[in-house]
Amino acid sequence: MRVSFTEQQVLGQCDSHLFQLNEQTAIHQAIKNDWLELTQAARHDGIDIEIVSGFRSFSHQLLIWNNKALGKRPLKNRNNQSVDAHTLNPQQLLDCILTWSALPGASRHHWGTDIDVYSPSMLSIDQLQLEPWEYQANGPMALLGQWLRENSHHHGFFMPYNLDRGGVAIEPWHLSHISTAQVAADKLTRAMLYKAINHSDIELKTQILANIEEIMSQYVFNIAEPEVIV
Repeated sequence: MRVSFTEQQVLGQCDSHLFQLNEQTAIHQAIKNDWLELTQAARHDGIDIEIVSGFRSFSHQLLIWNNKALGKRPLKNRNNQSVDAHTLNPQQLLDCILTWSALPGASRHHWGTDIDVYSPSMLSIDQLQLEPWEYQANGPMALLGQWLRENSHHHGFFMPYNLDRGGVAIEPWHLSHISTAQVAADKLTRAMLYKAINHSDIELKTQILANIEEIMSQYVFNIAEPEVIV
């Protein structure tokens, strides 16, 4: 399937590129088969995988962002420690939010190519915190984390936040569809993102617009190189 993205699709401002997996979850229509193959392969190895979060719209990401900026939603630093938003200056707050939450318009979840996954048999959705330790050694999702590291690329996915590169924190639950996500990433431009932010009712707007190039370099495109199986 040849994939292309419109500006609105890249920015999460429409859902015409999506396939609805269930009432709560949508993914890009081009990744459906690879996702199903990945889950079947995992099931063969005794691991069940489900999606916690698939497509997220611009408005949804904006709500998350503003609630964090206003101190209405928990905020954590790079060491996964709780932080009071009211104790930070605008630049510190901006960096703190970006460590764990994407800027609206620049979230890979807008594309429907990126998913957060977990194993219901290892931990219930009510218990899941989506913190790195859960997927690492001795964590409840350790087997899933290991399986994803060893197998996701065989099914067309990679883990963009497998290491702390000084941008987005480690996210061992985050999978990205290699070929489809790259098309969307290539479409996203500074001018496109600047316009979307400028026309939105977002907290820290002045700080964001003044640092848009640095944000894109450090937090949007600062990811792992996918391992492509030929």
